[in-house]
Amino acid sequence: MGGLIRYCTTPAGPVAYSTMGAGPVLLCDSGWITHLRGQLDLFSYGEFIERLAQHCTVVRYDKPGCGLSEREGVDLSFDGQVAAALAVADAVGARRFHLFGASQGGQLAAAIAARYPDRVETLVVYGMCANGGDLAPAEVRKSVVALVRAHWGMGLQALTGAFVTDPKVEDLAAFTRFQRASSTAEVAARLLEVYYETDIRALLPAIRTPTAVLHREGDRGTRFELGREVAASVPGAILIPLPGTSHLFYHGDWEAVLDAIIGFVRRPTRGGQVLTDREFEVAELVADGLTNQAIATRLSVAPRTIESHAENIRRKLQVSSRAQIAAWVTEQRLRHRT
Repeated sequence: MGGLIRYCTTPAGPVAYSTMGAGPVLLCDSGWITHLRGQLDLFSYGEFIERLAQHCTVVRYDKPGCGLSEREGVDLSFDGQVAAALAVADAVGARRFHLFGASQGGQLAAAIAARYPDRVETLVVYGMCANGGDLAPAEVRKSVVALVRAHWGMGLQALTGAFVTDPKVEDLAAFTRFQRASSTAEVAARLLEVYYETDIRALLPAIRTPTAVLHREGDRGTRFELGREVAASVPGAILIPLPGTSHLFYHGDWEAVLDAIIGFVRRPTRGGQVLTDREFEVAELVADGLTNQAIATRLSVAPRTIESHAENIRRKLQVSSRAQIAAWVTEQRLRHRT
């Protein structure tokens, strides 16, 4: 289970990745530290991924410095992590893909959607915040990083408790094994520092990808209001409150998280077609007679982004001209009125 492990070169260093399932590509970033194999045994993560792979081609990868990826001389910066994720998508041949990011991975996923709108079909984030500095007061953040550096792999209740409410002895043991397998103390501490230092609030309003923000109402690791802030900042995003207190999406009522992801990524599309919301919007503007340049100005994106959308629309509708796109839009409008 979990798929074969492969490697690809990235600007941040060699990265291990795996694919599982069939269907639309869903690139997943599960958060702070990772281990492609070890994480499968942590709580319900393995079953979560197996179930998700029944609906999508699930692409997972180890962050630079983590798990089975290269651990020496890698770039742990936020931009380095973004570059690594895109390199994995390239390695599996996914020009466009759906994107899921949890916790720190949510920041990364949102940044990719904002910076590379032509590559992301839908965006689903879970348990994330826009500004890492909002997670806790500065002195608390500093002490947590120091704790990770000094006591890594000890399964301390103070650390595990931030992810799992009232951890049991077996929870502490499982988290200890996962920590030790995932990274060194220094890498884990540095990745945590990067998370605390990252602020993507300015990027969120630029996201035009259909977006769902999932957040447990009692999340002890990232307060619910921080997820609500994300949803309010992304144009057209929907907020999906979930019951529970665990910060880990694969712990507690993980099936509710799974259902929300599948329901959003595989949701019915307009007119029975496979156009994304943004593609349908572009198609409507084509039908209204606007040029690519005019559409780009209207939507505040680069002309090349509109060219990419138009190409995808023609491919999906199996047409070859703007006139045929306009005819299809007109037909959809007439059907909607009747």
